[in-house]
Amino acid sequence: MSKPLVLVTADVKSIDGFNWHATISTYLQAVLKGADAIPMILPALGADLDIDAALDNVDGVLVTGSRSNVNPQLYGQEPTEANGPYDPDRDATTLPLIKRAVERGVPVFAICRGMQEMNVAFGGTLLTEVQEIAGRKDHRPPTSDSQDERFRIAHTVEINTGGPLETVLGEEPFEVNSLHRQAVGELGKGLVIEAKAEDGTIEAMTIKDAPGYVMATQWHPEYWVMTDGPSKKLFSAFGDAVRTYRQKRLAL
Repeated sequence: MSKPLVLVTADVKSIDGFNWHATISTYLQAVLKGADAIPMILPALGADLDIDAALDNVDGVLVTGSRSNVNPQLYGQEPTEANGPYDPDRDATTLPLIKRAVERGVPVFAICRGMQEMNVAFGGTLLTEVQEIAGRKDHRPPTSDSQDERFRIAHTVEINTGGPLETVLGEEPFEVNSLHRQAVGELGKGLVIEAKAEDGTIEAMTIKDAPGYVMATQWHPEYWVMTDGPSKKLFSAFGDAVRTYRQKRLAL
């Protein structure tokens, strides 16, 4: 049987006077090698896209991280220049994509900005500039030209017992990287916390009673997927879910 197909979300980047729809190669490699599936970049074309038509032909969705932040207007707050940059075309694509994929039971794995998008898509809010909130740690990466340094292990995550993340990774705390300024605030409808950082920042979520596989992480398992145990397990579990979904889809 052919390998499953996974949609990978894109950012809009202005280069040489053109808008480019792109994603970082580590996400594509993680789908290819960590989940054993074929990645396909979905352009951020917003309302011009037929989301259901796209989902008819794939077996999973990977919602990537990004340097841009979800626009606060989408959860009832005001945007500021300091909180940017924003990517309105991505917002207009990923929020309906996530919601529809979850509703249809298409497996979804959302990472960093993707997790924040998932929360907003279901009516939740975000905390902006977490490093400025009393009692919270600075979750931004170090300033460095080395990506290995930027994605270095930064803090411990503690898993809530009895949930899907514990099924994948076990119950013991583990170490993750950290590269974000925003974080989940008030939970969206149906969302369940799977793990937190030591300062209380929500680090992983799923959706209660979702018809298909759903996992979201605030950290970046894609970067160390070939060498880090928890990262490997997360993408392997996603791969298992998309293969199961593909078998059902092709049997219809």
